[in-house]
Amino acid sequence: MVLLQFWRNFSTTMRHLKSVKLKNVKGTSSHEWLSRQLADPYVEKAKMMNYRCRSAFKLLEIDDRFKILRPGFVVIDCGAAPGSWSQLAVKRVNSDGFDPKQAQGVVISIDKQQVFAINGATILGNMDFTDPKSQDVLIETLRGRKADAVISDMAPNATGVKDLDNENIIRLCYSVLRFAVQNSQVGASVVVKLWQCGQAKQLENDLRKFYDSVKFVKPNSSRSDSAEIFLLGRDFKGLKV
Repeated sequence: MVLLQFWRNFSTTMRHLKSVKLKNVKGTSSHEWLSRQLADPYVEKAKMMNYRCRSAFKLLEIDDRFKILRPGFVVIDCGAAPGSWSQLAVKRVNSDGFDPKQAQGVVISIDKQQVFAINGATILGNMDFTDPKSQDVLIETLRGRKADAVISDMAPNATGVKDLDNENIIRLCYSVLRFAVQNSQVGASVVVKLWQCGQAKQLENDLRKFYDSVKFVKPNSSRSDSAEIFLLGRDFKGLKV
Protein backbone atom coordinates (compact mmCIF):
# COMPACT_ATOMS: atom_id res chain seq x y z
CA MET A 1 0.00 0.00 0.00
CA VAL A 2 2.85 2.34 0.90
CA LEU A 3 4.65 1.49 -2.34
CA LEU A 4 1.48 2.11 -4.36
CA GLN A 5 1.04 5.52 -2.74
CA PHE A 6 4.70 6.31 -3.48
CA TRP A 7 4.25 5.64 -7.20
CA ARG A 8 1.04 7.68 -7.27
CA ASN A 9 2.86 10.60 -5.70
CA PHE A 10 5.81 10.11 -8.02
CA SER A 11 3.59 10.07 -11.11
CA THR A 12 1.83 13.22 -9.96
CA THR A 13 5.18 14.93 -9.47
CA MET A 14 6.35 13.91 -12.94
CA ARG A 15 3.17 15.25 -14.53
CA HIS A 16 3.69 18.50 -12.68
CA LEU A 17 7.29 18.75 -13.85
CA LYS A 18 6.20 18.27 -17.44
CA SER A 19 3.84 21.21 -17.08
CA VAL A 20 6.26 23.72 -15.56
CA LYS A 21 8.32 26.12 -17.60
CA LEU A 22 11.86 24.79 -17.80
CA LYS A 23 13.29 28.30 -17.77
CA ASN A 24 12.85 28.17 -13.99
CA VAL A 25 15.58 25.52 -13.76
CA LYS A 26 18.82 27.15 -12.77
CA GLY A 27 21.89 26.43 -14.87
CA THR A 28 22.14 25.39 -18.49
CA SER A 29 23.29 21.84 -17.70
CA SER A 30 20.43 21.29 -15.23
CA HIS A 31 17.98 22.66 -17.77
CA GLU A 32 19.25 20.34 -20.49
CA TRP A 33 19.28 17.30 -18.18
CA LEU A 34 15.72 17.87 -17.00
CA SER A 35 14.47 18.53 -20.53
CA ARG A 36 16.08 15.32 -21.73
CA GLN A 37 14.73 13.26 -18.83
CA LEU A 38 11.17 14.47 -19.33
CA ALA A 39 11.32 13.80 -23.07
CA ASP A 40 12.98 10.37 -22.76
CA PRO A 41 10.50 7.50 -23.26
CA TYR A 42 12.87 5.04 -21.57
CA VAL A 43 12.70 6.96 -18.29
CA GLU A 44 8.94 6.51 -18.12
CA LYS A 45 9.19 2.94 -19.39
CA ALA A 46 11.72 2.06 -16.68
CA LYS A 47 9.33 3.38 -14.05
CA MET A 48 6.45 1.37 -15.49
CA MET A 49 8.51 -1.83 -15.55
CA ASN A 50 9.92 -1.19 -12.07
CA TYR A 51 13.53 -0.88 -13.21
CA ARG A 52 15.62 1.40 -11.06
CA CYS A 53 16.89 3.38 -14.05
CA ARG A 54 16.69 3.48 -17.86
CA SER A 55 20.05 1.73 -18.32
CA ALA A 56 18.27 -1.61 -17.88
CA PHE A 57 17.13 -1.36 -21.49
CA LYS A 58 20.72 -1.24 -22.76
CA LEU A 59 21.46 -4.65 -21.27
CA LEU A 60 18.02 -5.89 -22.32
CA GLU A 61 18.75 -5.00 -25.95
CA ILE A 62 22.20 -6.58 -25.82
CA ASP A 63 20.84 -9.80 -24.33
CA ASP A 64 17.86 -9.99 -26.66
CA ARG A 65 20.25 -9.80 -29.58
CA PHE A 66 23.18 -11.91 -28.36
CA LYS A 67 21.69 -14.21 -25.69
CA ILE A 68 24.41 -13.83 -23.06
CA LEU A 69 22.07 -14.43 -20.08
CA ARG A 70 20.29 -17.75 -19.71
CA PRO A 71 18.59 -19.64 -16.86
CA GLY A 72 21.17 -21.19 -14.57
CA PHE A 73 23.97 -18.78 -15.50
CA VAL A 74 26.33 -17.19 -12.99
CA VAL A 75 26.53 -13.42 -13.55
CA ILE A 76 28.83 -10.82 -12.03
CA ASP A 77 27.52 -7.24 -12.26
CA CYS A 78 30.42 -4.82 -11.79
CA GLY A 79 29.53 -1.30 -10.73
CA ALA A 80 25.94 -2.39 -10.21
CA ALA A 81 24.38 0.67 -8.52
CA PRO A 82 21.57 1.54 -8.58
CA GLY A 83 20.86 -2.05 -9.68
CA SER A 84 18.88 -2.02 -12.92
CA TRP A 85 21.29 -4.37 -14.73
CA SER A 86 21.12 -6.75 -11.78
CA GLN A 87 17.33 -6.60 -11.81
CA LEU A 88 17.28 -7.70 -15.44
CA ALA A 89 19.99 -10.33 -14.91
CA VAL A 90 18.00 -11.87 -12.04
CA LYS A 91 15.02 -12.40 -14.34
CA ARG A 92 17.06 -13.68 -17.27
CA VAL A 93 19.07 -16.26 -15.29
CA ASN A 94 16.21 -17.10 -12.89
CA SER A 95 18.36 -16.45 -9.82
CA ASP A 96 15.22 -15.59 -7.82
CA GLY A 97 13.82 -19.04 -8.61
CA PHE A 98 10.66 -17.49 -10.01
CA ASP A 99 10.31 -20.25 -12.62
CA PRO A 100 10.70 -23.63 -10.88
CA LYS A 101 10.92 -25.36 -14.26
CA GLN A 102 14.09 -23.47 -15.19
CA ALA A 103 17.60 -23.84 -13.81
CA GLN A 104 18.29 -21.31 -11.07
CA GLY A 105 21.22 -19.01 -11.69
CA VAL A 106 23.33 -16.70 -9.56
CA VAL A 107 23.73 -12.93 -9.69
CA ILE A 108 26.42 -11.18 -7.66
CA SER A 109 26.38 -7.36 -7.71
CA ILE A 110 29.24 -5.18 -6.54
CA ASP A 111 29.58 -1.41 -6.29
CA LYS A 112 31.34 1.35 -4.37
CA GLN A 113 27.94 2.57 -3.28
CA GLN A 114 25.42 0.76 -1.17
CA VAL A 115 22.89 -1.03 -3.39
CA PHE A 116 19.38 -1.61 -2.06
CA ALA A 117 18.45 -5.27 -1.81
CA ILE A 118 17.34 -7.07 -4.97
CA ASN A 119 15.54 -10.38 -4.58
CA GLY A 120 17.69 -13.04 -6.25
CA ALA A 121 20.95 -11.06 -6.19
CA THR A 122 23.82 -11.16 -3.72
CA ILE A 123 24.82 -7.56 -3.04
CA LEU A 124 28.38 -6.53 -2.23
CA GLY A 125 27.91 -2.83 -1.47
CA ASN A 126 30.50 -0.28 -0.40
CA MET A 127 33.16 -2.25 -2.25
CA ASP A 128 35.42 -0.93 -4.99
CA PHE A 129 35.55 -3.58 -7.71
CA THR A 130 39.04 -2.46 -8.75
CA ASP A 131 40.40 -3.11 -5.24
CA PRO A 132 42.09 -6.55 -5.08
CA LYS A 133 40.62 -7.08 -1.59
CA SER A 134 37.11 -6.56 -2.97
CA GLN A 135 37.80 -9.03 -5.75
CA ASP A 136 38.96 -11.55 -3.15
CA VAL A 137 35.59 -11.19 -1.43
CA LEU A 138 33.86 -11.57 -4.79
CA ILE A 139 35.76 -14.76 -5.54
CA GLU A 140 34.89 -16.14 -2.10
CA THR A 141 31.24 -15.35 -2.78
CA LEU A 142 31.45 -17.37 -6.00
CA ARG A 143 32.26 -20.44 -3.88
CA GLY A 144 34.28 -22.13 -6.55
CA ARG A 145 31.87 -21.36 -9.36
CA LYS A 146 32.97 -19.70 -12.59
CA ALA A 147 31.11 -16.86 -14.24
CA ASP A 148 29.05 -17.29 -17.39
CA ALA A 149 28.83 -13.53 -17.87
CA VAL A 150 30.73 -10.59 -16.40
CA ILE A 151 28.89 -7.36 -17.15
CA SER A 152 29.90 -3.78 -16.44
CA ASP A 153 28.11 -0.47 -16.84
CA MET A 154 30.82 1.25 -14.80
CA ALA A 155 32.05 4.72 -15.64
CA PRO A 156 34.40 7.02 -13.71
CA ASN A 157 33.39 10.39 -12.35
CA ALA A 158 33.92 12.87 -15.17
CA THR A 159 36.79 15.31 -14.76
CA GLY A 160 35.92 17.40 -17.81
CA VAL A 161 39.31 16.57 -19.33
CA LYS A 162 38.48 14.30 -22.27
CA ASP A 163 41.79 12.43 -22.50
CA LEU A 164 41.85 11.79 -18.76
CA ASP A 165 38.22 10.63 -18.72
CA ASN A 166 38.93 8.25 -21.62
CA GLU A 167 41.99 6.88 -19.85
CA ASN A 168 40.02 6.32 -16.65
CA ILE A 169 37.17 4.41 -18.27
CA ILE A 170 39.59 2.27 -20.29
CA ARG A 171 41.34 1.43 -17.03
CA LEU A 172 38.01 0.25 -15.61
CA CYS A 173 37.43 -1.89 -18.70
CA TYR A 174 40.76 -3.61 -18.29
CA SER A 175 40.06 -4.29 -14.61
CA VAL A 176 36.86 -6.07 -15.67
CA LEU A 177 38.66 -7.96 -18.44
CA ARG A 178 41.41 -9.17 -16.09
CA PHE A 179 38.85 -10.43 -13.60
CA ALA A 180 36.71 -12.04 -16.29
CA VAL A 181 39.48 -14.06 -17.92
CA GLN A 182 40.59 -15.38 -14.53
CA ASN A 183 37.14 -16.23 -13.21
CA SER A 184 35.00 -17.21 -16.20
CA GLN A 185 34.31 -20.62 -17.62
CA VAL A 186 34.90 -21.50 -21.25
CA GLY A 187 32.12 -20.10 -23.44
CA ALA A 188 31.40 -17.17 -21.12
CA SER A 189 30.72 -13.55 -22.13
CA VAL A 190 31.89 -10.13 -21.00
CA VAL A 191 30.32 -6.70 -21.54
CA VAL A 192 32.05 -3.42 -20.72
CA LYS A 193 31.01 0.18 -21.23
CA LEU A 194 33.43 2.70 -22.69
CA TRP A 195 33.42 5.91 -24.66
CA GLN A 196 34.39 6.23 -28.29
CA CYS A 197 38.08 7.05 -28.12
CA GLY A 198 41.46 6.18 -29.58
CA GLN A 199 42.10 3.44 -27.02
CA ALA A 200 38.95 1.52 -27.97
CA LYS A 201 40.65 -0.35 -30.81
CA GLN A 202 43.43 -1.65 -28.58
CA LEU A 203 40.88 -2.84 -26.04
CA GLU A 204 39.02 -4.64 -28.82
CA ASN A 205 42.25 -6.33 -29.96
CA ASP A 206 43.01 -7.45 -26.41
CA LEU A 207 39.55 -8.97 -26.00
CA ARG A 208 40.08 -10.94 -29.19
CA LYS A 209 42.96 -12.75 -27.50
CA PHE A 210 40.46 -14.34 -25.11
CA TYR A 211 37.06 -14.32 -26.84
CA ASP A 212 36.12 -15.85 -30.19
CA SER A 213 33.58 -13.14 -30.99
CA VAL A 214 34.15 -9.46 -30.17
CA LYS A 215 32.12 -6.49 -31.35
CA PHE A 216 31.09 -2.96 -30.45
CA VAL A 217 27.41 -2.47 -29.67
CA LYS A 218 25.38 0.75 -29.47
CA PRO A 219 21.90 -0.08 -28.13
CA ASN A 220 18.97 2.01 -29.33
CA SER A 221 18.33 3.00 -25.72
CA SER A 222 21.80 4.55 -25.53
CA ARG A 223 21.24 8.21 -26.30
CA SER A 224 22.38 9.18 -29.78
CA ASP A 225 24.26 12.22 -28.47
CA SER A 226 26.20 10.08 -26.00
CA ALA A 227 29.71 8.84 -26.78
CA GLU A 228 29.09 5.63 -24.82
CA ILE A 229 29.39 2.28 -26.55
CA PHE A 230 29.63 -1.27 -25.27
CA LEU A 231 32.24 -3.85 -26.13
CA LEU A 232 30.95 -7.40 -26.08
CA GLY A 233 33.10 -10.49 -25.97
CA ARG A 234 31.48 -13.91 -26.41
CA ASP A 235 32.69 -17.51 -26.31
CA PHE A 236 35.57 -17.20 -23.84
CA LYS A 237 38.40 -19.43 -25.02
CA GLY A 238 39.77 -20.17 -21.58
CA LEU A 239 43.28 -19.67 -20.26
CA LYS A 240 45.96 -22.00 -21.53
CA VAL A 241 47.94 -23.42 -18.65
